[in-house]
Amino acid sequence: MARRFEGERMARALCLLLVLLSALCSCRPTATPAYQDIKFDTSEYVKLAALGPGDIFEVRVHGHSDLTGTHRVSTTGEIDYPLVGRIRVGGLTSNQIADRVRIRLLDGFLRQPHVTVYVKQFNSKKVFVLGQVKKPGMFAYQESMNVVQAIALAGGFTGLAEENYVTVTREEGERKQHIRIPVRNIVADQGSQNFLLRPGDIVFVPEAMM
Repeated sequence: MARRFEGERMARALCLLLVLLSALCSCRPTATPAYQDIKFDTSEYVKLAALGPGDIFEVRVHGHSDLTGTHRVSTTGEIDYPLVGRIRVGGLTSNQIADRVRIRLLDGFLRQPHVTVYVKQFNSKKVFVLGQVKKPGMFAYQESMNVVQAIALAGGFTGLAEENYVTVTREEGERKQHIRIPVRNIVADQGSQNFLLRPGDIVFVPEAMM
């Protein structure tokens, strides 16, 4: 009886071990290529990204300097625009905002307005800088923002930072990429390729091993 009980206990332990190993395998991060091979088209992102509260953009109307200016999206997703008043822009891309402004200006104000919109700052979209930096926290994403700029926004490295082992964690569907960036080498060698960030990236600066 005791031998059978011992065998059942070992079988249960083996099953539990197999379950744990399976879970660990399913949680492994995706393998990533060298950071230089990871591309991110910031200009395409800006065209397709929906704006939210706090985002800042510029509207330009060709030939009408009085209608050209910079606007911040309100907490309700609106802006006040000359002549036409309130316009809802939250959840729209820059091209969609340009179309909406154009349509409103066509309604009794201008005959053929040529409108373009340029996003200046994505305050509704963040990157995070943590670890051995002087002012860790979250920061507004900006077009063409790179890892060196993000660390500078966080006050730069502390004296304990391992500057060549900075890790950027990035969501890729249901998995995460962990990308090592040799920031010290990038700064020291002006010819080195920097690494462009995208909204939601987490930059982590580890402590140097003594």
